[in-house]
Amino acid sequence: MTDSATTTEPRIRKTWVAFGENGAIASIHAIDDGYAVRFLGRQDYHGVYETIEIAKRAVTTQRPGDVTFEEH
Repeated sequence: MTDSATTTEPRIRKTWVAFGENGAIASIHAIDDGYAVRFLGRQDYHGVYETIEIAKRAVTTQRPGDVTFEEH
C-alpha cells in the first residue's frame, strides 16, 4: 500500500510585493502560520516568519540595495 501525500497552497490573507532597483523581487503573503516569503522565479516559499517585520528583513538580507514594500 502506498501513501499519497497531497500538498495544498496556504490560504493567503494579504500580500506585500518587494521592489528593488530593477522592479519586483519577492512577495510576502500573510498566511495562517505567519508571513511566507517567495522570491520571484521560485515556486517554493523561502520561509515562514512570525511577523511581517521579520519577513521583510529576510527579503532585504537576500537582496542588496534599497527595497520597498507595497501592500496589495
